[in-house]
Amino acid sequence: MSEPMDHRVLIASLPPETRAAMTTAQDGPGLRHLAGHVGVIMALAGYVGFGLPLWPLALWPLGIALAFLFTLQHECTHRTPFATPWINEAAGHICGLILLQPFHWFRAFHMAHHKHTNDPDRDPELSSPRPESRADLLWHLATPGYWTDKVRVIWANATGPAPAPYISARQAPMIRREGWLYLLTYLWAAIAMVTVAPLLFWVWLLPLTLGFPVLRLYLLAEHGRCPAVADMFENSRTTLTNRIVRFLAWNMPFHAEHHAWPSVPFHRLPALHDHSAAHLKSVSNGYSGFVRETFEASKAR
Repeated sequence: MSEPMDHRVLIASLPPETRAAMTTAQDGPGLRHLAGHVGVIMALAGYVGFGLPLWPLALWPLGIALAFLFTLQHECTHRTPFATPWINEAAGHICGLILLQPFHWFRAFHMAHHKHTNDPDRDPELSSPRPESRADLLWHLATPGYWTDKVRVIWANATGPAPAPYISARQAPMIRREGWLYLLTYLWAAIAMVTVAPLLFWVWLLPLTLGFPVLRLYLLAEHGRCPAVADMFENSRTTLTNRIVRFLAWNMPFHAEHHAWPSVPFHRLPALHDHSAAHLKSVSNGYSGFVRETFEASKAR
């Protein structure tokens, strides 16, 4: 058996034709996956909207499907799920409006995360500490914290303080305009919900509130309890899970592979995993295993 490699050495070891194939973007796989994801959302939203038997039971899966549009928006920040640039941008903005996560801001934030992954001083994801005690973990998974963070970001982008370190002077005006656009859109949505379109609450806001804790737990597994080192095979976790989760998350459970080579489109990550599996250092066998390990680790805190 060969010695484990770090992510840079592994990528450099691949033949040039393999590297070229891995990073070739295509519209077809992304559009098919998008059709499936949107189809799930529309089917569940229709079930709720038409008040079919036991419709409240559909709210939670609908919220999970909506919340996991985060993983599509995340991929769009890398411009990889679709070969056509405007499709990436449109999908990223639509997901952002659904999730209260401005797309231009999130791209800047996320690129800094990739540049400084798990660096406690420079990774913007660590500006809010990861939960260490059980009480911290439960609060982290609670939806109110998410809403508070997102509203604060949108308001600050539109009206607030100087741009964050990861936002350049050139990006700042665009992000400020985006903040105002989001504020006006949500003002319109709020008026619609209390006047002519109360259905928005039942098929968007309430389900999303129920679904966010699942997304937050999923996101915690990406880097939680991983060391602050430079090797992406160690500072990012790959979680071995089932096809349903991989589908909803656009293959992002292969997260160490994604961080090792962010220009690889989502549909090629399973192939990259085949090359990388023997070299991964942070791996969980399913999300239930990660949750169990995390709760055990938090017991004594």
